[in-house]
Amino acid sequence: MTTEHPQDTFPRQSARTLRYTVGAPRSFAVAPDGSRVVFLRSRGGGDRANLLWTLDPATGVERVAADPHALLVGGEEHLSAAERARRERSREGSAGIVGYALDAAGAQAAFALSGRLFLTDLVGGQVRELPAAGPLLDPRPAPDGAHVAYANTAGELRISRTDGAGDRALASPETDGVTWGQAEFIAQEEMDRDRGYWWAPDGQSLLAARADDAPVQRWYIADPANPGTVPAEVAYPAAGTGNAAVTLWLIGLDGSRTEVHRDTEAFPYLARVHWSAGGPPLLLVQARDQRTQQLLTVDTASGATTVLAEETDPVWHDLFPGVPAWTPDGRLVRISDEGGARHLRIGDRAVTGAELHVRAVLAVGADEVLFTASAGAADEAAEPGRTGLYQAGPDGVREIGPEDAGTASAVRGGATTVLLTASADRPGTTARVLVDGKPVATVDSYAEAPLLTARPAFTYAGERRIPCAVFLPTGYDAERDGALPVLMDPYGGPHGQRVVQAHNAHLTSQWFADQGFAVVVADGRGTPGRSPAWEKAIAFDFAGATLDDQVDALRALAERYPLDLERVAIRGWSYGGYLAALAALRRPDVFHAAVSGAPVTDWRLYDTHYTERYLGHPEQRPEVYDANSLIADAPKLRRPLMIVHGLADDNVVAAHTLRLSSALLAAGRPHTVLPLSGVTHMTPQEQVAENLLLLQVDFLKQALGTA
Repeated sequence: MTTEHPQDTFPRQSARTLRYTVGAPRSFAVAPDGSRVVFLRSRGGGDRANLLWTLDPATGVERVAADPHALLVGGEEHLSAAERARRERSREGSAGIVGYALDAAGAQAAFALSGRLFLTDLVGGQVRELPAAGPLLDPRPAPDGAHVAYANTAGELRISRTDGAGDRALASPETDGVTWGQAEFIAQEEMDRDRGYWWAPDGQSLLAARADDAPVQRWYIADPANPGTVPAEVAYPAAGTGNAAVTLWLIGLDGSRTEVHRDTEAFPYLARVHWSAGGPPLLLVQARDQRTQQLLTVDTASGATTVLAEETDPVWHDLFPGVPAWTPDGRLVRISDEGGARHLRIGDRAVTGAELHVRAVLAVGADEVLFTASAGAADEAAEPGRTGLYQAGPDGVREIGPEDAGTASAVRGGATTVLLTASADRPGTTARVLVDGKPVATVDSYAEAPLLTARPAFTYAGERRIPCAVFLPTGYDAERDGALPVLMDPYGGPHGQRVVQAHNAHLTSQWFADQGFAVVVADGRGTPGRSPAWEKAIAFDFAGATLDDQVDALRALAERYPLDLERVAIRGWSYGGYLAALAALRRPDVFHAAVSGAPVTDWRLYDTHYTERYLGHPEQRPEVYDANSLIADAPKLRRPLMIVHGLADDNVVAAHTLRLSSALLAAGRPHTVLPLSGVTHMTPQEQVAENLLLLQVDFLKQALGTA
């Protein structure tokens, strides 16, 4: 299942294997009765095309349920622009079958392939193409298995009968810019909501989002390397500008249509939708400033909504995976910040305390709720970066992940659980199948073994106990090699925890260390996994807290590690790119060189839901946006700075880099700009990703005088 590449280097191998994810099993689901495990995996570490597989927990036998090579003539995929955009939002770089959905029994799986609709009988093994008006997106079987619903690039929400007797539209756009059954840009990019419709438990109706992007401003992203190409028009909701208007409708298979009545002026963001047999449809909606949110139930006869709870927070509300949800007996499951801790609530009470920082709900059963959590901030004995697997049931809360796991997650159906674990001392993620808590099988991984071994040293730094991982060159000898030039390697912002107890997450940092650096990854204030106060300490102040914590971590670690504080560089991508450029501009006394990848340089150019959550509305807090912008700091540059940006990026658009570069040029400040033609916010192209690492090392060594 592996491919030999005798001339491989780590940069080349890492790029080719999408950071060692190709060939690894992923996207697990378990039938509700526990009778089968379903997952995606390619045939090897050199093949990006995923197949759909099943595993029988009774025998441990794996079987191919759908093979894209057999379903497509010549095996070649053709992706619509909408599908490419959806994959960009979800950071999906693989090919073949990249997603699927099951019916309520877990007996059928629907998936899109090259814009066409396929249905797999997971019991009998047959794969059929169903009639569909494609190119289509996000197919999902009805719970009863009689239909498959899907959205398409024409903006329609349609259903196809699984007996092959035809398909029809349930809703079609009335005007240009309207889509039915699709998540709008801001929901996909920032709310972690990648779907726009939800089946009723009886399979006779759906809740469907109608999104109208007419209020959203238009930007145009050109391809400068191909001047004959028409620029792509993008509806981009930048901070302070209009969002798509999103309404919700109940649509019956009998042709009925009822609008769900909610206050879209006060609560424009449709953040979560849950519909199960445990209760009526459940909505989580947020105010634009995200300081107030409501949990609503929907009357499916009239479309009226009832406020189940209204929550306020002086700073903002975060969104969490898996909640809100109903238990089968009708109790509400949610995650909430109370008393300085992040709790799991089931029904009327919090079932966890300050000892845990709850991260996500994974499964809700009749008697138990499965969830992940980190240690609470008060637990000073906890090792940085560990995420445990827990179960809340009649006997209280207990940890169920193995003791040797640094990070753990799971998928459950009936008595069958797929336990996913990783640790810092072994490559990849291990997927074990358990029945009634006892191991019965391990799902094979065909991912390539990394050419190097990461050796992170986990620790806390400074008075604020900043979680850190430190990397020294392989074979480093203190007496022989002395103090090392330092490379700070952060993300450093919201939603981006880098200090994690997992091996593969640290391979690139180790590779940079092996080039002769002491590499430091520091998760300062604003990063997740610590406490609500830690995450929210950056409110209205990206530039202050996140940069201060990088400096404090560096200086504290220099007391224990061989760090040469006269040769310090910093690199990062996205928020990390912002932080790297910020460090070079505002703290040249500490940082002597920086590589800034895809940085946000002016937060007025970034999107609404993310930016306004942390910095407020630009019309109400213009001084905050000015204080956190890099543009006005251009005359301060005294250190070598390389800025890298994909010209096709529609998330952090290239205007960020171009505006900073123009300001630097106007101030007479030399700098390097590396434009990447045809590259988006991801860099999945093998040659580009490989050479980016090599060019960064060369630049940093030259800048620090270590070449």
